Amino acid sequence: MLAIYPGSFDPITFGHLDIITRACRLFERVVVVVSHNPGKSPLFSVAQRIEQIRQSTPHLSNVEIDSYDGLTITYARMRRAQVLLRGLRVLSDFEKELQMAHTNKTLSDEIETVFLATSTEYGFLSSSLVKEIAKFGGPVDHLVPQHVALDIHKCYVQNPLASTLRPAMPTSMNSLPRNSLFQEPEI
Repeated sequence: MLAIYPGSFDPITFGHLDIITRACRLFERVVVVVSHNPGKSPLFSVAQRIEQIRQSTPHLSNVEIDSYDGLTITYARMRRAQVLLRGLRVLSDFEKELQMAHTNKTLSDEIETVFLATSTEYGFLSSSLVKEIAKFGGPVDHLVPQHVALDIHKCYVQNPLASTLRPAMPTSMNSLPRNSLFQEPEI
């Protein structure tokens, strides 16, 4: 049985890899489909995302990585897939994904949507969160594979945000430097 796991994967996270790994145990073949979402400005090109996924999944013999622009259901019919895979993290994901599953069912009655709940340790994780942490100089190597963390770092080193940030204001008088304009009162 062929399952399609579509997404933007910008970048791929350990949460995505959790879904892919578990799907590979459930289905004969899993195709990870990188899609271009015109509503988003991606950090990585489709080719870069495909390569990041490829480097993250060499241990999975029944996974294939591809890309497609257009309706996922059209791609699934073209590939003769029986299943569309969707990962669920939180309740708000379910509402959106259920609506999409019903819509896809009206477009192709022979393809089922299967939801996999993300493992507990990845329930908070999203690509957007990873990019936001990295944008402000935080570490992301515990959220994405090492090679992806390096790619992300390269993106933000080339376009550093830090130069546009103003220094933080001290939160208390005790954190002011001694040579500050503010003088400590003499006792």
